[in-house]
Amino acid sequence: MTTTPRTATVSRNTAETQITVTLNLDGAGHSKLATGIGFFDHMLDQIARHGLIDLEVQATGDLHIDGHHTVEDVGIAIGQAVRQAVGDKAGITRYGHSYVPLDEALSRVVVDFSGRPGLVLDAQFTSGMIGALDTQLVHEFFQGFVNHAHVTLHIDNLKGVNAHHQVETIFKAFGRALRMALTPDPRAAGQIPSTKGVL
Repeated sequence: MTTTPRTATVSRNTAETQITVTLNLDGAGHSKLATGIGFFDHMLDQIARHGLIDLEVQATGDLHIDGHHTVEDVGIAIGQAVRQAVGDKAGITRYGHSYVPLDEALSRVVVDFSGRPGLVLDAQFTSGMIGALDTQLVHEFFQGFVNHAHVTLHIDNLKGVNAHHQVETIFKAFGRALRMALTPDPRAAGQIPSTKGVL
């Protein structure tokens, strides 16, 4: 287990959003979330609980327009915080994957802390809205995250009829894939997990 605290606090302030993210990659899954979008808070809580990441997100955005700027910018800020907290990536497992079912829905998420941002998301959501969250914004959240965490992320919703279940399986699987990738590998202590010697 790493002895250096893997924590970060990031603030992002624009004309559209004001966001502060604080996280601990070696936490217990506690969260304190206030984005103004209830279902989005519920999904961020899945990342915290299943990733065993302590996560605080305080966000004020232009929700009178829609949720786009808030959801995307939260993804950006979390990505920046993860990148800062993980540091040089020495000793981490690097790759993580998870399959998560929820009733009829099943999703697979695979992540690589490669240093190269890339997102492939294949999901056909059966509803345009879940509560106050536009399901198109699931892609925007993860795009913001990968661009700033510098990870490669593949997300596939393999089955699903209920859109709530589809999205929830994605966020749960994402949390668990992060947890696997960021767990220190005792056999590779201090080593950068790449033939390049840098990630």
